[in-house]
Amino acid sequence: MEHLGKLNDSIDYIEENLSKDIDIKKVAEVACLSKFHYQRMFHILTGITVGEYIRKRRLTLAAQELAITNSKVIDIALKYGYSTPESFSKAFSKLHKISPSIVGNSENTLEAYPRLSFNIQLKGAEKMKYKIVEKEGFTIVGKGIRVSTGNGENFKRIPKFWEECNENSLCSKLSEKMGELGLMGVCTDMDMENDEFTYMIAIEKPDESLELDLTEIEISASTWAVFEAIGAIPDAIQDVTKRIFSEWFPSTGYKHADGPELEIYYPGDVNDENYKSEVWIPIIK
Repeated sequence: MEHLGKLNDSIDYIEENLSKDIDIKKVAEVACLSKFHYQRMFHILTGITVGEYIRKRRLTLAAQELAITNSKVIDIALKYGYSTPESFSKAFSKLHKISPSIVGNSENTLEAYPRLSFNIQLKGAEKMKYKIVEKEGFTIVGKGIRVSTGNGENFKRIPKFWEECNENSLCSKLSEKMGELGLMGVCTDMDMENDEFTYMIAIEKPDESLELDLTEIEISASTWAVFEAIGAIPDAIQDVTKRIFSEWFPSTGYKHADGPELEIYYPGDVNDENYKSEVWIPIIK
């Protein structure tokens, strides 16, 4: 409950400072979390990034002020952090589907993005199977793409990337040389400021060359929380990941170690309801 209260305190801080510069590091400190862990948790729990939430809340309040006051567009733009009326109008029109200059017309419909509130949800006691693993550093090789988290774009682009790699036989070629960790989906190089990260389909680097144009990345020695996911992909992985951030982290005292996250796919039918995969999260106590 204390953890939940801290998250809501961070929302209070955002709401109180929407007309000022907001330092996300300060927002995270209010929640007693690292900047990375806060941004990652926020995105997993809400489906949007902290920056996206702030933008939508500012544009919601801007629309309300334009509708009920005689304020000039340029004044509202500057109040909510836009350096020019043009940049404000572009963002405003994208959300509200109308220009800010015609908001005063009572026939126009506006979009309202409500304030967030984190609430505890009591459920039946559903077990989460996990183990803590100490692992030395290792090297992975694979193909990656840069993915945006804005508007949930990553949930569309990543499954499409898997389809492409299955169609061009990359997955089968990697699977022929995979090690103990199987075929991996790796979330790395996370840039929460710009709402993007790199997603790789990879394996542990084999001894022999694969004769493919692959990217090589070093994974540092870490303590990992390893979670079992049972069910068809991608739903099983996505459901477990959300539970890790909404249930496991708040109840254990562990924090995200700000490193890559791993999805482990073992041989089998990924569409089977009993298919087993794993989620590996780097942690610190």
